[in-house]
Amino acid sequence: MSGEAAAAARKAFGTRLKHLRLDAGLSGVELARAAGMHNTKVSRIEHGKTNPSEEDVRAWATACGAARRIPELIAAHREVDQMWIAWRRELRAGQRHIQSRAARLYETTGVLRAYEPGFVPGILQTHGYVEALFRAAARLYDMPENDPKDAADARMARQRLVTEPTGANRYSFVLEAAALRMRFGGANVMLDQLDFLARVATLPHVSLGIIPPDQDRYLYPGAGFYVFDERLVRCSGWAGEQRTSDPEEIGLFLRAFEMLRRQAVYGPEARALIAEARRRLQSAANP
Repeated sequence: MSGEAAAAARKAFGTRLKHLRLDAGLSGVELARAAGMHNTKVSRIEHGKTNPSEEDVRAWATACGAARRIPELIAAHREVDQMWIAWRRELRAGQRHIQSRAARLYETTGVLRAYEPGFVPGILQTHGYVEALFRAAARLYDMPENDPKDAADARMARQRLVTEPTGANRYSFVLEAAALRMRFGGANVMLDQLDFLARVATLPHVSLGIIPPDQDRYLYPGAGFYVFDERLVRCSGWAGEQRTSDPEEIGLFLRAFEMLRRQAVYGPEARALIAEARRRLQSAANP
C-alpha cells in the first residue's frame, strides 16, 4: 500500500508541474530547454516516473515565469518526499533505533491525540505487550529475535511522560472496543495491559475514551493515527508510515479525531468496558 501511495503522490506532484507548464504555454521540449534538462526527464517527472530534485523544481518554476511559487512548490515537494517512509529501510537500523529516535518528538509535544482501532496506543503499552508486538514485527520484517526486547525498553522509557508528568503535557486517546480484546503476549500479559489502562484512565492529564462496539456509528473506523500538537500526523501500516505536516491534512485528521472522540465513552463507562474485557479474558483463560 505504501508504494502505491508514494507513486500516487509523485504523480500528483508531476501533474501539478505539468499544469504549470501548460499555463505558461510551453511544450515539453521548450520547458526542458529553458530549465536545462532533457525533454525525456520532463515527461518522466510529469508522469510520476521520476522524482525531481529541489533544483529541478526551482528551474521548472522559473522557466514557467512562476518564480513566486517556488516556496510553495518546494514545500509540496518535501511533503511528497516525507509522506511515506519504507519500514524495511528504517528497520535496517533496528527497532530500538526507531523507538529511541521518536522520544524527542513525544517530549516536545504539548497535546498528543491518538486513535487506535485494534490495539493499545504505543505510549500506553506495557512491556510485555510491547515485546509481543515487536516479536510479531520481527517475524514480519525478518529482524533479529533479540531486537524486540531492546525496542520495548526504548519505548517504555517515554511512558514516564504519561505516568510521571513534569510539565503541561496532555493526552487524549480514543480506542475502539476491539483494541481491548485483541490479545498479544498471552492472557497474563493482556490482563496486565488492561489493568494499566484502567489506572491511566484516572489520571487528570489523560483523556481515555473507548468507542463501544454496539452503538450506531457516524464515522467508520480507520487506520490508527497520532497527532502531535497541530504540527505533525503519523499514520502507520504494515509497509510504511505516512507522515504529514500539511495544515489542511492535519485539519482533516483533527476533524476525524473529534468525530471519533464524540462517539467514545469516558470515566466510569470506559473503565466498565475495560473491566468487561478483563472478565471475558479471565473466563476464556480459565474455562
